[in-house]
Amino acid sequence: MARTLRILRYAALGLGAVAALLPFYYMLIGALQKKRDTGLGGLLPKPSNLTLDNLAGIDDSFSLWGALANSLIMTVGVVVCTLVFGLLAGYALAILRFRGRGLVFALVLLVQAIPFQLLMIPLYVMVVRYFGLADSYAGMILPFAINSVAVLIFRQYFLQIPREIFDAARMDGASELRILRSVAVPLVRPAILTAMLVTFIGPWNEFLWPFLVTKDQGMQPLAVSLANFSQANSTFQANPMGAVLAGACVLAVPAVVLFLLFQRHFTSANLGSAIKG
Repeated sequence: MARTLRILRYAALGLGAVAALLPFYYMLIGALQKKRDTGLGGLLPKPSNLTLDNLAGIDDSFSLWGALANSLIMTVGVVVCTLVFGLLAGYALAILRFRGRGLVFALVLLVQAIPFQLLMIPLYVMVVRYFGLADSYAGMILPFAINSVAVLIFRQYFLQIPREIFDAARMDGASELRILRSVAVPLVRPAILTAMLVTFIGPWNEFLWPFLVTKDQGMQPLAVSLANFSQANSTFQANPMGAVLAGACVLAVPAVVLFLLFQRHFTSANLGSAIKG
């Protein structure tokens, strides 16, 4: 009986995994088709109907590598800013004692409850009109430079470190920045990896804000370029849907590869924080 239940459990999990992976599989197969096949037979790869022309058609409409570079620059800038400011803020909220610390932490929690769309208009006026950062990497990065989720992640990890370690470093004459760099950061490497992976997905897939602040096609990240392509130029392709799916594959591959590479570390970091919390 126990063996039967185990088999049924694994069968149910296998069906769930197949159902979850089916859209990705269909996206990949559709991206490689010369002619769109909407029937059930379209789920099976046919050598006579496979091609890379859909990717070539995208690259003919806009610079695919340039858009990828823009997305990478924006994402790396956001991740670096998130890690730097998140470490500083998390360390201050967890280790330092100062007046108003509870109020600052409450504000960090409040920020998570405010939708970004609600702040978009004042941010646009400030970034584009006042600072003149339209069509620039700084204009795309600044609104996402501080991530409240990363601040909370670092704060929770710093709270698990015994305070005696920091007190001993202060007695040795180390400054707070020296303690953060030489003592705290090596102890929270799992939190750094977790914050990096959590932060990466957002700016890499971000569409609305870059769409607002970039009008120059050469500065647009891949998500914006693909949206413009799907509305304006995809109909001129031999397989319009295949071209759109090919672009979606290009956008999804870096995130999937990053997750597969760091899946073990990401899972262990989450389990560790759950056990400690």
